[in-house]
Amino acid sequence: MSPFEHGEVFVLDDGGEVDLDLGNYERFLDIKLTRDNNITTGKIYQSVIDKERKGDYLGKTVQVVPHITDAIQEWIERVAMIPVDGKEGPADVCVIELGGTIGDIESMPFIEALGQFSYRVGPGNFCLVHVSLVPVLNVVGEQKTKPTQHSVRGLRGLGLIPNILACRSAKPLEENVKEKLSQFCHIPVSNIITLYDVTNIWHIPLLLKKQRAHEALIKVLDLQRVAKEPMLEEWMRRAEIYDTLQDPVRIAMVGKYTGLSDSYLSVLKALLHASVACRRKLVVDWIAATDLEENTEIEAPEVHKRAWDLLKAADGVLVPGGFGDRGVKGKILAAKYARENKVPYLGICLGMQIAIIEFAQSVLNLPNANSTEFDPDTATPCVIFMPEGSKTHMGGTMRLGSRRTYFDVSSCKAAKLYGNVSYVDERHRHRYEVNPLMVPEFEKAGLAFVGKDETRKRMEIIELPSHPYFIGAQFHPEFKSRPGKPSALFLGLIAASCGQLDTLLRAPIPYIDLVPKRISTNGSHITSNGSVPTKSFQNGNLKKHTKSLANGNFHSNGNGVHPSH
Repeated sequence: MSPFEHGEVFVLDDGGEVDLDLGNYERFLDIKLTRDNNITTGKIYQSVIDKERKGDYLGKTVQVVPHITDAIQEWIERVAMIPVDGKEGPADVCVIELGGTIGDIESMPFIEALGQFSYRVGPGNFCLVHVSLVPVLNVVGEQKTKPTQHSVRGLRGLGLIPNILACRSAKPLEENVKEKLSQFCHIPVSNIITLYDVTNIWHIPLLLKKQRAHEALIKVLDLQRVAKEPMLEEWMRRAEIYDTLQDPVRIAMVGKYTGLSDSYLSVLKALLHASVACRRKLVVDWIAATDLEENTEIEAPEVHKRAWDLLKAADGVLVPGGFGDRGVKGKILAAKYARENKVPYLGICLGMQIAIIEFAQSVLNLPNANSTEFDPDTATPCVIFMPEGSKTHMGGTMRLGSRRTYFDVSSCKAAKLYGNVSYVDERHRHRYEVNPLMVPEFEKAGLAFVGKDETRKRMEIIELPSHPYFIGAQFHPEFKSRPGKPSALFLGLIAASCGQLDTLLRAPIPYIDLVPKRISTNGSHITSNGSVPTKSFQNGNLKKHTKSLANGNFHSNGNGVHPSH
């Protein structure tokens, strides 16, 4: 998936490469999803074709209805039974986020499938939340309801009747606007929720609770006897802290896709989680790696100077993951600057390999040292292609998903940041690794390989003991960072960047632990203006649950409203 088209490629524990919206679910609900929680048209069509080839349809003509629509419903019901919060038993409520705009040809099979589904399961088992934009005309400042009226009419024409309206708007909906929407869309005023702009996204659950959105959901799903009031004190405190932060911490993000912040969404969220834990206001200075290179100094000296000024003004440097050779020289220069000037540095995946290459070139005095990704014929390959990888098939052939990293040096900063554990499980997405034959040479020069895989041949974490904070990780720690539980290595970077690392290593900052209740999530490919039907399941039968639904919280990321109980 191209970051320019999809934004960040989010990686799950089981190695699934999915849309970044699943990362939003994991962060807000503190759950672990699987590749099956991401439904795509390709997956559905592939499953139907496989069934046809096996003879499951007995030679009948395979059609969108009923074969594709049945496959979608079967997928939803199957995945809804799989717990994602670490507890046993099926979830109380399954959330399905259906992306796209009403009328899109791509989403039509999914809309038809959910229309059939809602009819089959009946009232009380299905709640449709329709997300729509209510724009404001700047000339007169009037909130226009026509787009919502048209989309609801289109949705009804396709067999789906919205129970709740979630209206995105710059400001809260005026009462007369709500009444107009209620009249034309046939939805009670109490079921029309405003998702207006707030100072930070952590206010959204509080915003929804204030508007009694949970009561509307509970009423539609007939859960009044078992549901409890949402308890959002931790969210409230975190949102308030975020708004009051004043002391800045500047992090230079040296990457390839700096013009598209969504490409590094999890990295940005992980930095934010860590900065709030350290009570600092995060300031990210985006630096295109190519702007640091000598060619740019010749072709665009002002751009080159501006990039170096930003790098030198930063409190910490972060080089995220990526593929391809564009900007590699600039990333190497950034790593060299951070190493030589004792500036806190965190290299993720490619960022760790960059640190290895720079160390080989500068400290080991091997000017031709390189990765075989950038120079296949290099005489000094310090980063090499992994033996189990495929050079002919690109899709899904990397080292993907959760892998275990063992700490070989218990006194290292990384081990202390993780709480002095003997190992950690983190998510990977890479094709290249440190050349194990060169490890003794690196260690002799002072670079410590403090984390390795179970074979002790694959290098996972590097650290420079002589440096205040210089760490590289072959895995992607950002994927498991949570608002109340920041990633250890990101927390270390922010703490080192604002002079709190020694204090942190002596007494780690307490994490705010959010414990979500029972939830399962399915999602088709998510774009914008989607609809979110919600459905109760119990052991494959369409019945009400009797389990307590406490601590309900809600989240909106602009594409949908995600209720959880």
